[in-house]
Amino acid sequence: MDSVKINKEELLKFCVKAFEACGVNPADALDCADVLVAADARGIPSHGVARLQRYINGLQSGLMDPHVETEIIRETPVSLMVDARGALGAPVSCQTMNSLLDKAEKSGMAFGAVRNSNHYGIAGYYAMKALSRDMIGISMTNTAALGVPTFGKQVMFGTNPLAFAAPANREKAFVLDMSTTVVTRGKIEIYDRDKKSLKPGWAVDKDGLTVTDPGPLLDDMFHRRGGGIVPLGGDSETSGGHKGFGLAMMVDIMTGVLSGSAWGADIYDKGESSARVSHCFGAMKINLFMDALEFRHNMDKMLEDIRSMSPAAGHERVYFAGQKEFEAEALSLAEGVPLAGNVYQSLRKIGQELAVECP
Repeated sequence: MDSVKINKEELLKFCVKAFEACGVNPADALDCADVLVAADARGIPSHGVARLQRYINGLQSGLMDPHVETEIIRETPVSLMVDARGALGAPVSCQTMNSLLDKAEKSGMAFGAVRNSNHYGIAGYYAMKALSRDMIGISMTNTAALGVPTFGKQVMFGTNPLAFAAPANREKAFVLDMSTTVVTRGKIEIYDRDKKSLKPGWAVDKDGLTVTDPGPLLDDMFHRRGGGIVPLGGDSETSGGHKGFGLAMMVDIMTGVLSGSAWGADIYDKGESSARVSHCFGAMKINLFMDALEFRHNMDKMLEDIRSMSPAAGHERVYFAGQKEFEAEALSLAEGVPLAGNVYQSLRKIGQELAVECP
């Protein structure tokens, strides 16, 4: 089986029931399922339902606690500091971002951090919550250390994604959702599942040399033997790798350091589950600066200018950040969410083990 397409609502219901079967309450199960399915629907399979088994492992091992009460450490009208205490990443992130949006409605802007959390899915999911409220949204998280600094060969930072979402009017919103490494581990895992070689320049081995075999690289990174993914920009200053390295450190500062939690090489995966990580979120009301509708019209002009550009030779279109994902989402709603055959088989196995019918 090469691939399948599953009705989005049916896929969502399956994932919700799988989480509920592991003791997650219905509201939190929906948050967890929705962020995973959204990733696949938007064309980001590295962060989609292929990760469901990892979540289940964490819940069954106790490293992810579906019953823990999160704790607010500090709070002001414009800020929030939350200790997740090992809770699932998606629910605590949704709750934190929603609280910040409410604060920003009253105060104009608000920022918050979450520590001792778990994988929260795609960063853009949370930043996009601001769009319907005439706000700009920001989201970022640190991850297990998988990235190698410029001139280095040992992992010292995560893929550390960040997202920025700004609304438009007629045009789709601008949604930048990117890792600060050339690729994510999820993409390396996809290449490993598909028995494909990595592109040269994506990662280095434990000697700091370019590596193209994903299997040994994933094993070396997991056991912290050396080697890892290079920063956004590549493996040298000439190509701008130091800029991606700087951005990755910025995310670690805003998430790990600012929340009083771990950062860098101190974050690493365990056999049973993913590492404990930290997040940072922000919301800013556009009318602090100008009329929100005028801003949306200006965004229309900016995005239309990009979308209507003549492409370079050999290319059909020029895209702005988020455009491909919005188009993929529309197609998923019409035709079904595309899943790789091996991912679908993993869902069937999960369904059998949890007594949940797979769509």
